[in-house]
Amino acid sequence: MRTVLGCALVLAALLPNGLPAQNPGPAAQAPVVVASKPFGESFLLAEIFATLLEERGYAVDRRPGLGATEIAFEALTRGAIDVYPEYTGTGLTAILGDTPDGDAASVYRRVSRAFRDRWGVRWLPPLGFENTYAVAVRRSTADSLGLSTLSDLARAAPDLVAGLSPDFIGRADGLEGLRAVYRLEPGEVRSLLQAVKYQALAEGAVDFIDGYSTDGAIARYDLVVLDDDRGFFPPYEAAALVSADLPATHPGAIAALAELSGRLDVEAMRRGNERIEVDGDDPARIARDLLAEIGLVDAPDPGTVAAERRGDGLLAYLWANRAETARLTLRHLQLVGASLLAAILVALPLGLVLERMRRGAEGVIRSVGLLQTIPSIALLAFMIPLLGIGWVPAVVALFLYSLFPIVRNTYTGVRDADPVAVGAARALGMTESQVLLQVRLPLAMPVLLAGIRTAAIINVGTATLAAFIGAGGLGDPIVAGLALSDTTRILSGAVPAAVLALLVDALLQEVERRLTPEGLAAG
Repeated sequence: MRTVLGCALVLAALLPNGLPAQNPGPAAQAPVVVASKPFGESFLLAEIFATLLEERGYAVDRRPGLGATEIAFEALTRGAIDVYPEYTGTGLTAILGDTPDGDAASVYRRVSRAFRDRWGVRWLPPLGFENTYAVAVRRSTADSLGLSTLSDLARAAPDLVAGLSPDFIGRADGLEGLRAVYRLEPGEVRSLLQAVKYQALAEGAVDFIDGYSTDGAIARYDLVVLDDDRGFFPPYEAAALVSADLPATHPGAIAALAELSGRLDVEAMRRGNERIEVDGDDPARIARDLLAEIGLVDAPDPGTVAAERRGDGLLAYLWANRAETARLTLRHLQLVGASLLAAILVALPLGLVLERMRRGAEGVIRSVGLLQTIPSIALLAFMIPLLGIGWVPAVVALFLYSLFPIVRNTYTGVRDADPVAVGAARALGMTESQVLLQVRLPLAMPVLLAGIRTAAIINVGTATLAAFIGAGGLGDPIVAGLALSDTTRILSGAVPAAVLALLVDALLQEVERRLTPEGLAAG
């Protein structure tokens, strides 16, 4: 059993502080968990919430880019997060499934009452601006086809390609509703992330997109926003949506967040969004500037902000954020190490048991292999209703992905061990258990360890997706970079993850060399 011992020692080294709690925080009081959805304005609003709470003396745990509406709201109702920015029209149509009608005040009253009665969730008073959906086309397209309204677009849509966010495609206040109200049927629909849609439209890869009325990229690319001439879209007032537990656990946090109500106008948000989307500025810097403009925090000292702007280069960005990169790398190692160690402790004995029960072994292994066919992000999302967000569901998902290569290689290596050596051991009077542990298992060591190495490499890559459920790690800058269309941020997570995969593979290769019997290694 030297394999188990050796790998356990290696993986234990990756967990120097033990398994962290799902929501680490001060002993006296847990931090307020602030999340966002994966697009620029949501990042900025969440950072505004977090900065204001920290100014009022609260510890904050940020979970940016947590997921689309359904994932973020599920996390809120389960108490896995405390607050995230939401829009009243989204709450009405996407969560409640109600008909979008009435003015902004009536929509706010409807969602406030329904959310409180059903889930105990609380809408704070709106922040002061509305951000409705904006269906946009290139100016050249609008001029050539005579497009100024959504009714005009519906007429031309069969010959056009739509680039829409996954959230918009399936929503009643999105493409489904446009089809029902405007009879809008695009010739082709492509699912695109919010951050890349504007670039795809500008480059001609798609002909129209869904965006938001406060997006800075609309002016940047000189786009035409089509008029909603049938009043399809409901009011979308931005507000803080807080969990049922927050008033009890952090009563003052509600009052702090309420200071924002009615203080952020459309122009301020457009400026902030433009700084993110066009200038590549850091959300933390923009959030503090906006809070200072409305008098809720002191004006920032320009020399205290360490974040680099886009265009300064990857190496400069990594150096400026080296402490954060080191923290994220450690977190990534902990996710990989905990899940891989658990998989070894389960899959290796299972492989040995299956070698003794060969008749049903392939069926069991294929069943375990079915887990590999589930898309990673889908498996992570499936974990949220069961285990919430953060460390635990991410480790469980990674554990499930690690099982198949270890089980398969353990079973195959032990089963196919040199029959001459096995026959000789039996001739010497060794029991089947002795043959398994003293002959088959040592002979299977190279194959077995290759399975562990494969699982480790898979886990390092898959663990970047754990950021979508708030588990942290090197996926955090990748998620942020995708949301903010920031290549440097994306690479600041992707490059360390690739280097980490190479280092983990090299480390396990050395473990394999040390644990492989000398005769086999020489061969």
